Amino acid sequence: MNEQTGTPAAHPVVNHRMLAMLRAVAAGRGRVSCSSEPDLFIDEVSCGDQFAAHALAHQGLVRPARPGRPGELVPAILTPKGQAVVAARRQPKAA
Repeated sequence: MNEQTGTPAAHPVVNHRMLAMLRAVAAGRGRVSCSSEPDLFIDEVSCGDQFAAHALAHQGLVRPARPGRPGELVPAILTPKGQAVVAARRQPKAA
């Protein structure tokens, strides 16, 4: 977030842990709770860093694959923005 305006940052802030979460979701291993503060589950286990999980959702990188009842767990998918983050991290660094 831009601290002065409160608007989302142009480029998402993703650390190594968050990138691993994105890769797990991309692999079809993620589920998300239907909530304003969605919790992320990988391989049916709650992620230990829910702050990071919430950040991925709020940055628009992960979303539920379908609507659900409040609190229901549904498959998680990457948004196009999330797919771009994962793809960019796969690119070899230019020398």
